Formats: sequence, C-alpha cells, structure tokens
Amino acid sequence: METKIAVDSLSALAHEGRLSTFRLLVQAGPGGLAAGEIARRLGVLPNTLSASLNVLSHSGLIHSRRDGRSVIYTARYDAMSALLAFLMEDCCSGSPEICAPLAA
Repeated sequence: METKIAVDSLSALAHEGRLSTFRLLVQAGPGGLAAGEIARRLGVLPNTLSASLNVLSHSGLIHSRRDGRSVIYTARYDAMSALLAFLMEDCCSGSPEICAPLAA
C-alpha cells in the first residue's frame, strides 16, 4: 500500500462518526446496510451520515450499491486488510513478542 493511500484511509477514520460508521459496516458483513438503517442504528442525522459516507467512500474503505430505492453500503475488507498490513509491515523490528498479541 502506498503511504498516500494509508494517510487518506487513516484520515477518513480519524473522526468519531466516521469510525463508528465504518465499524458498524464491518460488523454488518458483506451484505452491508442501507443508509437509513445506519443512521437509525447510530442515531445520526441523514445529512451528517451522508457526509461521513462520502469521506469513507472517497478513501476507498467502503463501497455502495443500489438496491431498488435504497443505497446499501458495505465495508471493503480488502482495503481494511491492506491498511492493517501496512501498519504492521515494519512491526517488531526483531522482537516478535511485541506483535504476537495482534497476530493471535
């Protein structure tokens, strides 16, 4: 992963509302959630949620698709895995016990 992409992803997650939205979508699984359901579960206003979803989408962390009149959002697990791998890439520096709890 390029550093710029990692910075964009981390920047998108560096907001309480966006982080909560992303975590909810990760928990929802590959089926995702409709925007209205996300707003209901998080107790946020639709316009606030829309802004959060736009930032997460532009960072590549989530994907959207139309399902009738609804827009369904899903976490992009490949992007999340790539970001986690980038963060762990230089971990441990000869001391594997540091990262052992994360690998488990």
